[in-house]
Amino acid sequence: MAEELTGNVLVAQSGGPTAVINASLAGVIEEALNHGCIEEIYGGLNGIQGILQERLIDLAEEPQQAIRGLRHTPASALGTCRYKLRKDADVERIVEVFKAHDIRYFFYIGGNDSQDTADRISKHAAASGWEMRVIGIPKTVDNDLVVTDHTPGYGSVIKNVAATVRELACDAESMGQNDLVYILEVMGRSAGWIAAGATLAKRRDYPNDPPHLIYLPEVAFETNKFLDDVSDVLKKEKYCLIVVGEGLVDTDGNYISTSSAGQDSFGHSQLGGAGDYLKGLIDQHFSGLKTRSFRPGHAQRASAVNASATDNEEAYLVGKAAVEAALNGETDKMVTLTRGDSDSYVCETGLADLSEIANGIKPLPASWINEDGVSLSYQFVKYASPLIQGEAKIPYDSGLPHFVKLGKVHVERVLPTYEIEV
Repeated sequence: MAEELTGNVLVAQSGGPTAVINASLAGVIEEALNHGCIEEIYGGLNGIQGILQERLIDLAEEPQQAIRGLRHTPASALGTCRYKLRKDADVERIVEVFKAHDIRYFFYIGGNDSQDTADRISKHAAASGWEMRVIGIPKTVDNDLVVTDHTPGYGSVIKNVAATVRELACDAESMGQNDLVYILEVMGRSAGWIAAGATLAKRRDYPNDPPHLIYLPEVAFETNKFLDDVSDVLKKEKYCLIVVGEGLVDTDGNYISTSSAGQDSFGHSQLGGAGDYLKGLIDQHFSGLKTRSFRPGHAQRASAVNASATDNEEAYLVGKAAVEAALNGETDKMVTLTRGDSDSYVCETGLADLSEIANGIKPLPASWINEDGVSLSYQFVKYASPLIQGEAKIPYDSGLPHFVKLGKVHVERVLPTYEIEV
């Protein structure tokens, strides 16, 4: 076993929140409290952006009830950001903050870009002679991180999306007379994992159950085929329920719809409007059809009420495993989830180099998409079904879910103010 480093922990969250990201935070805090070499446990507010500005809080000052409550509270309790390190001075500043607060263990909970950020920070700390250990903790509803079998946050979002499909189907069934089209637009920039998850709404004994059509970013969109698909469904069904990923692209590889917001700090196009685009095509080419487009947006990833117990447990597990790995001498790694080979679902944690994960994208396997391009094979259902099992236990107050808020006792700043480029 590697020699333990004595010093402080810093944990931060980044990127889009999920229903279970705080379970990972709870895992880090509760495991860190078990080790005497860890003197203080700090949280960075709003991810790397808050660390640059030396906005740290003392997590050990939080009541245990609040830490336990993180297990069922959605979104990022520490705050999040989508900040890209702009210049060498940014990385140097972060290491200055680490030195000023004796940070020997840094845990960054996030997706592709966050793991790249953690990798850059770790390399610079090593080059500057600051001994510390950096471990990434996976998080993304998109499920597009490479190396890991799946990502905490994904099971809950597809459970929520599939439940929404079933609810919309009940509504459409009561109203449709072979003249109704419902379109549900879901998240997924470059991969169709979330849209694919909607297929779990289908009941095993009812192959014609909705969603009738699923349009994925991995399959180039063709207008004429789409119109034929819709027409074929309405010849047989009272209504047509469509699920479309926001990152849908045409045959030239261009997004069929982007937001007027432009690009984020990492150069990613701001997406949104794929559902309305499909609605416009239907309204233009069909007469007499009633078409509705739904875009749950952030609500699909924020629903703790529909969170998966399996997802919640695994999110907590990767947080604990990150601390254990760092104390065992590991650094420059991200915790991964590895599926067992047994007939029943078993999942264990592993480790992969941050450089392997940074900025990579894992597409939905082509073999899991049926030849029609709008439905998923049994292989996908077998993969995804275990991830949505169980219901996370949520306390209720006056009929509504009770979520915790951290007290956020601030750590005293010791460095000069640092201006960041927004």
